[in-house]
Amino acid sequence: MSAIDHMANALSGWGLWVALVGACLGTYFCRTIGVTLSQSINQDSEIFRWLAAVTYAMVAALTIRLIVMPLGLMSTVPLWIRILIRALSIGVMFSKPTRRLVPALLTGTLLMVVYGVIR
Repeated sequence: MSAIDHMANALSGWGLWVALVGACLGTYFCRTIGVTLSQSINQDSEIFRWLAAVTYAMVAALTIRLIVMPLGLMSTVPLWIRILIRALSIGVMFSKPTRRLVPALLTGTLLMVVYGVIR
């Protein structure tokens, strides 16, 4: 019996429910610890500012990677079209002084869908 067959058998019937309950308990346990500790953490400390900077840098790097070196279906879209859609989405984001993110995300998504339908 292969490892995949063994895992499929383990996650059938009651095994699946046990895995689901275990995942829920683990999630809520971690959330409880987070809520408990959040009262004593200073969000303006140097470590949190550093974590915020690292988080923004990772999001920016992943976004650039998605545009320049995509995988899967996105790699079939020419680079100049991906860059054009990105520029139009950023233009939408800068055009409105309030509530900019959702219209920009919708612009990029809809333009990519339109390109896929036209192509």
